Amino acid sequence: MLCATGIWNASGCAKPCVDDGLLQTYCPEEQAGTDTDASSASASAADATDSAADASAGDAGLDGTDSAADGTAGDSSAGDASAGDATAGDDSGDDGGEPTCAGEGGKPFNPEYKFSMIWIANSPEGTVSKIDTVTAMERSRYRSGPGEPDPSRTAVNLRGDVAVANRAGSVTKIAGHIANCVDKNGNGLIETSLDPSNVLPWEEDECVLWHHEISDFPAGLPSNQGGPRAVAWEGGVSACDEPRLWVGWRAQPDTVVRIARLDGVTGDVLDEVEVDDWVNVWGHGTYGGVSDVNGGLWALGNSGILVHVDGETLDVRRWDNPVEHTLYSLALDADGVPWLAGWGGNLWRFDPVAEVFEDMGAPAESARLRGLAVDDEGHAWIAGNNPCRLARYDTVAQTVVDGGIALPGCSEPVGVSVDAEGQVWVVDRGASLAYKIDRNDYSSQTVQGLISPYTYSDMTGTGLKLLFK
Repeated sequence: MLCATGIWNASGCAKPCVDDGLLQTYCPEEQAGTDTDASSASASAADATDSAADASAGDAGLDGTDSAADGTAGDSSAGDASAGDATAGDDSGDDGGEPTCAGEGGKPFNPEYKFSMIWIANSPEGTVSKIDTVTAMERSRYRSGPGEPDPSRTAVNLRGDVAVANRAGSVTKIAGHIANCVDKNGNGLIETSLDPSNVLPWEEDECVLWHHEISDFPAGLPSNQGGPRAVAWEGGVSACDEPRLWVGWRAQPDTVVRIARLDGVTGDVLDEVEVDDWVNVWGHGTYGGVSDVNGGLWALGNSGILVHVDGETLDVRRWDNPVEHTLYSLALDADGVPWLAGWGGNLWRFDPVAEVFEDMGAPAESARLRGLAVDDEGHAWIAGNNPCRLARYDTVAQTVVDGGIALPGCSEPVGVSVDAEGQVWVVDRGASLAYKIDRNDYSSQTVQGLISPYTYSDMTGTGLKLLFK
């Protein structure tokens, strides 16, 4: 493990540096202050117990239910623990070089670090887990909102920060890099979770940067139907700049979807557009979303709807799939072409020039497709149910590579993402675990201790990075 020169606290850089599992904090030598004692925190999820209760029907059950509704957002652990003066190291062994631009408050920040974390929501617990993709160990766990926020989709920007869409009606931003955490109480330390068993009470973790409530989404709807799901950081923005954030929801009980663009620093609403005639979508709003290299948003509706919001003009365009009326997930390839997984088992490509949906057939042994992600080789990785499998499809050659990759012990794989090393991650809600799959030999590791995890989106940030040229 290589470690930065020192740690960041309110008075500047100090030594020594310890590994807390966060991304690297860069302190140039000339800034280093006096040596200080720092306590080391171990962040391992290997011994964490699987406390998941029986999950309810899937997020896209045909009855429209969306989450393990009987789950509660309780305190999973010793919430009063304090992380103290949090420090940062990087198990990847890459120190990333000197910082080239500043983070929050002018703190040192290197935009070229590798994406080495995946963020997965423990929906019924109301938390999100930060998992090191190199070691396959959970490093931290954070509350995503007050009460029972029901987190689901997560989106990671090129700075490593995550936005969590809470289906109960809110969005929360959490810093992925210790340099971007904020000493809110002014005590010179950063109080934050350094361990999955150390979940701080809501509003006490100083790496939680802001929380935005959706003002027109009613509370208490069954399974939070229509609450925020599609969430995506603005594409085409370098790591030295703060991107804006797209989020979409349904204005219940109206058949109108609202899509807002938030300020990435404050969480304030900057722009908002509407999409009318949003019907036959299981009661949901925009079910998934991704941003293109021009900062626009692609978002889907379950009934076969695909919409695009222009990042400059905010013009909204809409297309309805005439065949597949249940689209479930969405990803862009390196050329910015949308690929969509169908609940009916077929994979779809949308040609943005011809403006037509192209049926690519059934890529998997599974009867039902869930989340998908496209890697840097142009391969789409798709979660399948009935039976539970992972499929691999070459989007360039437009051929199936493997339609039945086994996931030992799987139950209900829902989300897929690709990490910085090109390895594939699968989130399984029914089994309450996450798989790390080697894309060369399909061997796997698992992260346990998750609680009915439900995330499918760009939960590592590599999808966004794939488009950045």
